[in-house]
Amino acid sequence: MIKISRPHAAPQRRLFLKGLSALPLALPFASAHAASGLHLAFRHTHTDERLETSYRNRNGYIDPALQRLNWLLRDFRTGEVARMDPRLYDILHALNVSCGGGTFEIISGFRSSRTNSMLRRTGGGGVAKRSLHMDGKAIDIRLLGCNTARLRDAAIALGAGGVGYYPESDFLHIDTGTVRSWGSKSA
Repeated sequence: MIKISRPHAAPQRRLFLKGLSALPLALPFASAHAASGLHLAFRHTHTDERLETSYRNRNGYIDPALQRLNWLLRDFRTGEVARMDPRLYDILHALNVSCGGGTFEIISGFRSSRTNSMLRRTGGGGVAKRSLHMDGKAIDIRLLGCNTARLRDAAIALGAGGVGYYPESDFLHIDTGTVRSWGSKSA
């Protein structure tokens, strides 16, 4: 029996698991990537670094892949690296399957407190004082070959965390926090 100490955590966990429950049905088991695990491809828009990796297999998360992802998602302004929440990758994989696959463009991953403060001062709003980027629980992305409004709709349908839509900058914020969404509802 699983015991959850915080009563408000149960609905969030159920929604997250509900979103991921459809994942095995959608996985392309016949593909070469299925044998090696769940696969993601990235390109960082600020550093032009690229990474394709299988981050999870039937035994769980693959530590060397997570370490490479932590490096890719570092604060590119300061060079600080943090442990990213691997549940982000599960959400991204589910979105990739739902939206037809492709490479994720990374706008922002981990943010140091110094970078977050600077962005709050100079960014013109939209940067939370206690951003989940600072905890390694958020990523700002685009998916090549997928309209960002469609990606937003798929992310909201997952019910797996926070979804912020920024159409004027053409990116989506995804996090593993509480289920919520913000931003323009028009395409």
